[in-house]
Amino acid sequence: MTERRGAGSVPDALSRIRRGLVVSCQAPEDSPLRATVHMVAMARAVAAAGAVGVRANGVADVRAIRSALELPVIGLWKDGRAGVYITPTPKHALTIAEAGADVVAVDGTRRPRPDGLPLADTIEAVHDVGKLVMADVADLDDGLAAEDAGADVVSTTLAGYTGETVPAGPDLDLVAALAARLRIPVVSEGRITTPAQARQALDLGAWSVVVGTAITAPQWIAERFVAAVRR
Repeated sequence: MTERRGAGSVPDALSRIRRGLVVSCQAPEDSPLRATVHMVAMARAVAAAGAVGVRANGVADVRAIRSALELPVIGLWKDGRAGVYITPTPKHALTIAEAGADVVAVDGTRRPRPDGLPLADTIEAVHDVGKLVMADVADLDDGLAAEDAGADVVSTTLAGYTGETVPAGPDLDLVAALAARLRIPVVSEGRITTPAQARQALDLGAWSVVVGTAITAPQWIAERFVAAVRR
């Protein structure tokens, strides 16, 4: 198991996001906002609101947001739509690191990886260029395995997304379980839609909270209001 870090040995990028809000500035390919210029504008807006970090997808967005802001950037590369597709190989991870990400987010589940290599190989490659790794996990065993593999931080990003159905709300039980067992920081991410849920995640031991859709997806937000007024 990874040795527990002392209070003064937390890497700067992680120290800066502690007990704060990280906003995921991403848009699907079919969104009118799917352009790097829009993602940079979103990142600037959430930074002005007090966000402590940004999570971004793709080389162009990571590079542009890194140039626009001084906040820590968590970068990833979604390649595909099924299985292990979040920064799935060392090549993807190194490209995102080179684009300027302070932390590279990767699929940290125990599912087979497309290149057949273990998660530890991707983590080692990122560490070799001086960057950190966030392992996106789905359950407690994933988190334990990711910590053993050398991840610097785990996130509950994939909780509820590896089965046939997706739960309605965030998996706060997993946040608590990971925080109780792991020696590395645990980030709460996934289906957080209210400030109260974000606060609860921190109270349960989350290092920080990542929110995306509820802040940066105006179509999703508008659909909820439209549905309410049409009832």
